[in-house]
Amino acid sequence: MSQVLHINIPTATGHLEGILKPVDTPPPFVGVVCHPHPLYGGNMHNKVVFKVAQTLQAVGIPALRFNFRGVGHSTGTYDEGRGEMDDVRFALEFMSRRYPGVPAILAGFSFGAYVGLRVAANDDRVQAMIGLGVPARMFGEILLNECHKPKLFLHGTQDEQAPYDLTSHWFNDVPAPKSLMTIEGADHFFQGRLDEVQGIITEFIRGLESEQLTQQEQRSRI
Repeated sequence: MSQVLHINIPTATGHLEGILKPVDTPPPFVGVVCHPHPLYGGNMHNKVVFKVAQTLQAVGIPALRFNFRGVGHSTGTYDEGRGEMDDVRFALEFMSRRYPGVPAILAGFSFGAYVGLRVAANDDRVQAMIGLGVPARMFGEILLNECHKPKLFLHGTQDEQAPYDLTSHWFNDVPAPKSLMTIEGADHFFQGRLDEVQGIITEFIRGLESEQLTQQEQRSRI
């Protein structure tokens, strides 16, 4: 049974504090999970972030959750999302060095979705994306740069911080493949509904794994 590792992720100016639980078998993917807004108490111990990481680990994917710059023991200071996008790249680099050649799934909650998904859309190391409580107001006209990687979005209809209607409207213009899973009555933090979140993400991962196997079989016939 793999143990939880408390790690320091090297950056250009210091390090980011992170937690990684490796897996015992070669993984089909690695996971990187980004936390909500640093100025409002967001960190890698957030319940949604923890649940997403736990879900990935349960299906054999090593998941890294980390603190953005200036949070916890991570060096640096809050940078309005700009520097935090670099933090995501450092986290992806850390995982790509530890698991060479293994594609990544990038997941982000709230501010973490705003920062993480923008990086994931243009980073070849990322094969699929998961956004929870996506703050459409922050994205504005940004539609993930015509990204055609698989995308899963989870949103509560009673989200008080990222109104569902705004995110639903934004989602309509996001490039496919994509899926918006609506959790009726759930608030921004999916209180009391995290088991549903886990089930939805697990199903999404199983689909990715199936597609990955199909592609491998097709390549083996060539």
